[in-house]
Parts: sequence; structure tokens; C-alpha cells
Amino acid sequence: MSLPQKRKRQEGEYFECYSDVFVHEEMIADEVRTNAYRLGILRNADALRGKVVLDVGAGTAILSVFCVQAGARRVYAVEASAICRQAREVVKLNRMEERISVIEGVMESVELPERVDVIVSEWMGYALMYESMLSSVLAARDRWLKPGGLILPARAELFIAPINDPATDWRLDFWSQVKKQYGVDMSCMTTFARKRIMGEEMAVQPLCSEDVLAHPTRFAQLDLGRATLDDIRTLRGNFSCYCFGSALMHGFCIWFSVTFPGREKPLVLSTSPFQEETHWKQTLLYLDQPVTVFQDTGISGDIAMRPSEHNPRHLRVRLNYRIGAQEKRTKNYRMGD
Repeated sequence: MSLPQKRKRQEGEYFECYSDVFVHEEMIADEVRTNAYRLGILRNADALRGKVVLDVGAGTAILSVFCVQAGARRVYAVEASAICRQAREVVKLNRMEERISVIEGVMESVELPERVDVIVSEWMGYALMYESMLSSVLAARDRWLKPGGLILPARAELFIAPINDPATDWRLDFWSQVKKQYGVDMSCMTTFARKRIMGEEMAVQPLCSEDVLAHPTRFAQLDLGRATLDDIRTLRGNFSCYCFGSALMHGFCIWFSVTFPGREKPLVLSTSPFQEETHWKQTLLYLDQPVTVFQDTGISGDIAMRPSEHNPRHLRVRLNYRIGAQEKRTKNYRMGD
């Protein structure tokens, strides 16, 4: 199979998964996410009133409906998956056929009747960039957004922090406890389990604020009005922090926030463990084995995120880090493939 054929198949599989009702149920049921978009759009009503909006990756068209509720004159809701048929039903049910046009197609190749004043999109994936549609948003911006136009959300930021993961702690200790309960010594499974649990695959699960061992570091940020495709091919940055106290460190976690501009005050949608849980949760990068840290143990390093060479919807992370007086270490992580 040639590379173009492989990419076409991968894109087909990606869009096919968004034809499933469960994906949209999970997203809309995420009240933090959906309310943030609703409020972020309504608070920009002055910029939307009487204007033309492009909804990139519209899904069920709920964001398009929010834009009309905020006063948009016309919304072009572009969606490449088969869910666009249900989006048309949603538009019709809300009696907005005259103001929302659902267009089936890939954003990079669709034709619009006019340029737009505003682009809205919920493009973020796990760790911000997994299965990200950001390249489509930037392509839409360059092709269809009027000079000085608005993008909602307008900015994205990425954070990293060292963590203790109680669930992993329990799983690593599990095999040494089997003999107590069942009379069979299975402690030999511990090394195998550690390799599997603390491997190269990034995990997505929620953490509590108490699991974070130091102040987070923002290692990357994007201005969607200026970012280029080259900028998003690799997101990288440095980090440095000092631990709050004694704990077993299992690895690092990554989260993101996006910001909607506002005349009075910006609205931030955060996936931080210090905030209310979202369906994005947090993304965990495990060390090869846990490390004991103490108050004021210094942790530093650098991180680079990029798309997989095999599938640009998938994610690769390279992490260089030093914990206390240890030698600098490097670990590569993957999500997908």
C-alpha cells in the first residue's frame, strides 16, 4: 500500500469513529467542556452578531447552534463524518435551517460561498494533540478567515508536573499480595507487570490535586491566530520544579487549557487535575520504575511532542528528565499505533 493510500485509509478510519453516537454523547455530556464552549461563544456575542461563522469539525452542530443563539447571521458547519446527517436533523429541529448550512466534507477541500468573520472549533484531543484537528483549523483560518477575524478558542497552553499515581502503586503491589489471600506466591509477576504498566504507552486517566508533587510548568503555548503548521509539528519546552514533600514519584502528567477571549474577562477551559474533571482527564507518562522524592527534590528536563510518523493523528513524546542527583534520563512515549 502506498503512503497516500495508507493516509487515506487512516483518515477514513478516523472520521468513521466520529460517526458513532457514543463519541458525541461523551463530549456533550462533559458539562465542563460543553458549558465552556457555550459561555465562550455567548460572551463573544458582540463579535458574532450579524456575522458569518465557520464551525470546523462541527459534529452534531451544537456549537453552530450556540453561534446562532449568540446572534450569528450565517454558520457553515463543516463535518467529514456521517454524523453530519444527524447534524442536519439537529439544525432542523431547532428551526435554524435558514442560518446554519451543514456541509459534508474534509475542511481542507470544501468550498464555501464566502469568507467568514469567526471560526469556532472543538479540535483538542488527549494531551491536546492526540487525534488533533488543529491543522484543519489553521488551514481553514488561512483560507477562509477575514483579516482580523476571531478564532474560538483563541489560545492553547500545555502543562507538565511530576505525579504520584495511587492506582499504579496498588497495581505494582498487587502480585506480592496474592499469596496472603490465595496461598500462591506470584511475586515473580511483579517485574513483568511493572514493564507493562510503566511502559511507553501514555495512559489517560483522572488524577486528584493531591497526586501532583510540585507546581506545574507551562512548556508550550499556541496563539491560533498566528500559529503555523511548522509550529505545531513539534511542541517543545523546558520544565523545572521542586517537590512539595516526600512521596513515591511514578512519572509525569500532561494537561492543557484553552482560552476564549472576552471583553471583560477571558474564559479558560482547563483539563488540570486542580479543576473539575473533563473527558480529556490527564495524560500520564510513567517512569520505568518509581522514584522516591523528598521535599525540595529538584526535577527538571525538556519535552517534545510530535505526530507519529506512521499516523499523524497519533502522538509521540520524547522526555528528557533529571530527578534530584540522578543522571539525566530519556524516555520515548506513544499514544496510538
